[in-house]
Amino acid sequence: MAIGLVTLVVADYDAAIDFFTRALGFTLEADEPALSSRDPGTPKRWVVVRPPGGGAGLVLARAASSAERGRIGDQTGGRIGFFLETDDFDRDHARMRAQGVMFLEEPRTAPYGKVAVFRDIAGNLWDLIERS
Repeated sequence: MAIGLVTLVVADYDAAIDFFTRALGFTLEADEPALSSRDPGTPKRWVVVRPPGGGAGLVLARAASSAERGRIGDQTGGRIGFFLETDDFDRDHARMRAQGVMFLEEPRTAPYGKVAVFRDIAGNLWDLIERS
């Protein structure tokens, strides 16, 4: 088995697509009209982005209720919830910064590799990491 997709709750589809494809270099795999399975007949979009090296994709799900809007940016209770691995930290860190990605710290070396924490468009925390 493998994890294929993980849902990320966002405020706006288009802004999230722009962030993940432009700033992080993800590929837009799907952006299709759909209907809500929870609220039959309610239109939504099925949006999937995937990192350039493959692996699990993200379903970008626009918050549809006040409870969902309250979770935007805090899906993991303030913990780092996502880990974007790279084979060239310096290259990707520089490219992401040039695209306006907000890093919360300077790059550091940890026992497991070179890492820096950044915030996505929704406010979730990520590690950019090059494993040693």
